[in-house]
Amino acid sequence: MGYPGAHSAVALAASDAKPPLALADSEPAPSLLGTAPETFRWVPIRSLSERHRPRVLAHLLSLEPRDRYLRFGYAASDTQIGRYVDLLDFHRDEVFGVFNRRLELIAMAHLAYLTDVPAERHMAEFGVSVITKARGRGYGARLFDHAVLHARNRHVDTMIIHALSENSAMLRIARNAGATVVREGGDSEARLKLPPETLVSHIEALVEGQAAELDYQLKSGAHHVDSLLNLFAEIRDGVAKVRKTTID
Repeated sequence: MGYPGAHSAVALAASDAKPPLALADSEPAPSLLGTAPETFRWVPIRSLSERHRPRVLAHLLSLEPRDRYLRFGYAASDTQIGRYVDLLDFHRDEVFGVFNRRLELIAMAHLAYLTDVPAERHMAEFGVSVITKARGRGYGARLFDHAVLHARNRHVDTMIIHALSENSAMLRIARNAGATVVREGGDSEARLKLPPETLVSHIEALVEGQAAELDYQLKSGAHHVDSLLNLFAEIRDGVAKVRKTTID
C-alpha cells in the first residue's frame, strides 16, 4: 500500500523497478489532518528494531502477489523482498508493526528519512503493508497517523507517499489526511505538510510506545502460557497412550 521512492531501500533492492515519477496534474485534497475513524479504537503499534528483521521478512514474503505489487509498485520477487529487508536501516529510519495475539506481524510501516539529500532532509517517505486476513480494521490509517507523529518529532515537515494510481486505499488515507496528490499515468505521489513538533506530540509518542510495549509483553506472556498448556496436553496424551499400551 504505497512504496518508498528513489532514495529508499526498496529502490536499491529492485534494479528493475520503475523510474522516478514524472509529476503532472495535481489533485486537491480535503484540508483535514488525521485519519482516525469517527469511532476511535486504539491499536498497539510497536517500534521495530534490528532483531525484528526476520519477522519483517516473513511478513512481506507472506503478502499475496497483488499486495506485493501495490506495496512495492512492481511485482516484487522473494529475492527482491529479501534485498529490501537486508537494506533496511533501523538506525536511520523507523519501522513500526502491529502484532496479533500469536505475535504474528500482521501490519507494518516503513518511515524512511531522506537525510542523505540536503534539500530533502526535512522529508520522509511512508510505505505500509497489511496481510489479507487483517484488512478492514483501519491498521493502515493508524500506522499512517503513528508515522506522522514520529516524523513531526524528528523535525520532518513533509510526508511523501509514492503509490500506484490504482492503489485507492493508500491514496484515500493520504487524501483524508490533507495531502496533495499528483498523478502521472499509473503512478501517483502524495505530499502532506506536517505541523511542527510540540511537547504534547512528544508525550503522545512516549505514552503510545510504552502502552504498545506493555501490550506486546502481555501477549508474549499469554503466548508462553498457551505453549506450556499445549505441551502439558501433549505430555498428558502421551502418558495416556503409554498406559493404554501397557494395559493392553
